Amino acid sequence: MSDKYEALDLIEEITRNDGSKYFEISNIDQNGIAELAVNHGMIKNVKILQLNIPRTQALLTYEKYINENYDLETLTNEDDWKHPKWVEWKKPKGKVLDAYHMILKSNRIG
Repeated sequence: MSDKYEALDLIEEITRNDGSKYFEISNIDQNGIAELAVNHGMIKNVKILQLNIPRTQALLTYEKYINENYDLETLTNEDDWKHPKWVEWKKPKGKVLDAYHMILKSNRIG
C-alpha cells in the first residue's frame, strides 16, 4: 500500500462493462484513473454526481478504510497513463458498508 493518504471528496457513478452500475466515493485523482479505465475498456463509463461532499464521520471512516486497504493509483508517472489499473473497491459488511450507505444517503444518492 502507498504511504500517501488521499482525502475523498466526491461521489461518482461507475458503469461496468456489463451495464450494471455502482456508486463510489472518490476524489479527482481517482476519477482521472476511472476516465483512463474507460478509455482502455476496463469499465464502460464514469460520471461525477456530487463534488465537495461534507467531511462527516462516515466519510472519515470510509476514507480511512480505502487508504489502509488499497493502493491508490496516481497519474504522476507516465507509465500510469499507458497502463492504468481498475480495481472495484470492496465494501465489507459492518462499519465500512454502513458508512458508505450513510454517505450516499446524506448526499441524496442511491
